[in-house]
Amino acid sequence: MTAEKLCELAKEAMQHAYAPYSGFKVGAALLCKDGTVYQGCNIENAAYGPTNCGERTAFFKAVYDGKREFEAIAVCGGKDGVITGSFPPCGVCRQVMREFCKDDFVIYMMNPHGYEAVTLAELLPFSFSASEHMGI
Repeated sequence: MTAEKLCELAKEAMQHAYAPYSGFKVGAALLCKDGTVYQGCNIENAAYGPTNCGERTAFFKAVYDGKREFEAIAVCGGKDGVITGSFPPCGVCRQVMREFCKDDFVIYMMNPHGYEAVTLAELLPFSFSASEHMGI
């Protein structure tokens, strides 16, 4: 799957976001090693704490289906579903990625003109993972 196609799937996912409070919609498309793609969107909650990001929605759907090996994720976001800039995953999403992904996992962060690609190691240096620190 090309980066461009994965980005298109993230844009599609953004349209499913539930963001009545912030109006900021996020879409994600997660590529598994076997070629399967899981889409996710942010889901807000009036209490804010229970809000879930698009990236985690995609990961949780994939994990539920038994997937554990991932290659890349495309992420986009913007007010009212319009991509207005490049928005890196939040810290909680980065830690979820670290739970399941290796250093070479690619994150495509979309912007109005295309995307920027970074690895998980670049996005989350000095990270903590169970496999490296706990022998799991």
